[in-house]
Amino acid sequence: MMTLRTFLEEQINSNLIRITISGSRDKTKPSKIGIRPIELRGEIVFQASETVGAQMFHKNFSKEKLMAYLEEMLPDYGQLQAEGRQIDGTVLVSKKGKMTIKTKKHPLKESPKIQSHNRVKQYVLKEGIPVPFLIDLGVMTEQGKIVASRYDKFRQINRFLEFVEDILPQLNKEKEVTILDFGCGKSYLTFALYYYLRVLKEIDVNIIGLDLKTDVIKKCNRLAEKYGYTKLHFYQGDIADYEGMSAVDMVVTLHACDVATDYALAKAVGWDAKVILSVPCCQHEVNKQIHNDMLQPILEYGILKERMSALITDGIRAKLLETKGYETQILEFIDMEHTPKNLLIRAVKTGKKKDRAQIMKTMAELQIQPMLDYLLYPPEKTVEGGKE
Repeated sequence: MMTLRTFLEEQINSNLIRITISGSRDKTKPSKIGIRPIELRGEIVFQASETVGAQMFHKNFSKEKLMAYLEEMLPDYGQLQAEGRQIDGTVLVSKKGKMTIKTKKHPLKESPKIQSHNRVKQYVLKEGIPVPFLIDLGVMTEQGKIVASRYDKFRQINRFLEFVEDILPQLNKEKEVTILDFGCGKSYLTFALYYYLRVLKEIDVNIIGLDLKTDVIKKCNRLAEKYGYTKLHFYQGDIADYEGMSAVDMVVTLHACDVATDYALAKAVGWDAKVILSVPCCQHEVNKQIHNDMLQPILEYGILKERMSALITDGIRAKLLETKGYETQILEFIDMEHTPKNLLIRAVKTGKKKDRAQIMKTMAELQIQPMLDYLLYPPEKTVEGGKE
């Protein structure tokens, strides 16, 4: 009888095409795992793609480490199917852990092309095509080549535009679309948003950028005029006090510090904005308030308290937006390895409001009252039961 180790030795080699593991019996494990050979820095390794909910995570293994990984994971799954150039295989795993292993040889298949892990990604803004604002902002050369030291910024801009691309169906393109960017800063993403929507997609947009720094605002206005971006304007001002608009279709707030994000989100809700894209930054408020007897031993570690507080802040923000009729998601803005704090809250107005009672209970347990809750539900307007 063939052992699992012998089976894996026979399957995992240069002739492997793919392995699929399915039928998870453990909810804490990935629902599905796919394995394929890839080229990484000139060598062949095996990449496992783990499906967890709606997300997929990738891990790269040598042959020996992959075999150890499979021996550990397989008992919690119903089956493994392997496809190779010369031999296919199946492992069926009973609920009691008994494995039935079968292999089948067949005529030699054509060798599949092994994909490079470092293959060129297809970005929204293409490499090699000069974009004026990227040149002036120092991200791109006049020939369209990405400046090496600014490549992370180029990737970040494209990742942001991918999020925008996803919500395009939510915007009413039969009229001028008004977009407000709170805390626009140097405006890499504001210019990218205008260029993508107005120039590439030919959507009639009016974009306003708001920031506290007067010198930055002057520079951005000069660049907008230089490019002929007639519906892109920048103003100096504070998010909390801004009253320049009565209706906005989309609100963007990127790296607005601490409670400035909350003021921007509250403004967006007040304007009944159809779409909100927010990348919070420097979440200090909850870190100063949070207290919970059960979590206290962990909260004694300052760095863990800081990170937990930031995650809790963003989670509560997303849930509070749901109580105002938004469907929310929390997404990675760019790869976690570059900026571990960068999460994006994406909210789309559906009108279906969720009850506030559960999130009120969470806040009570943690002894916190985030600014967004205060702004959306001022004490004098709040009645018993958590509803207005």
